Amino acid sequence: MCPVQRAKHAVYDLKYHFVWVPKYRKLILQGPVAQSLQEVFQGVSERYEMEIDTMEVLPDHVHLFLYVPLRYSPSRVVRILKSVSARELFRRHPKLREQLWGGKLWSNGYFVRSVGDEVTAAVIRRYIKLQHQDQLRFEL
Repeated sequence: MCPVQRAKHAVYDLKYHFVWVPKYRKLILQGPVAQSLQEVFQGVSERYEMEIDTMEVLPDHVHLFLYVPLRYSPSRVVRILKSVSARELFRRHPKLREQLWGGKLWSNGYFVRSVGDEVTAAVIRRYIKLQHQDQLRFEL
């Protein structure tokens, strides 16, 4: 678990849940391909200073729960993970190209949700509403 992180002018705790699918929702993420994909995601996350909390590779989609540095937007995280993983999987498993015409591994879209630990939307709403009453203090 990543603790709260500090940048030059910010303190942050960014966690995202991402989901995306292979092109045509093909059932290609199995066996050695799934294992390679997990290895690639782990390598990319280390290289870009992200931390994978939870990862699940299913035959037709992936779930990643990541701690992400402040400098990366969710869309950039997805671009990085999709592009590197596609390049690496095609290199390691050339037969994938036969199943995916057009040279694309991933569909264009994705799902992302920001995630907090015990800090739910209700807690944030309450915190904001009580600010004028000075009843809650947020420590950085």
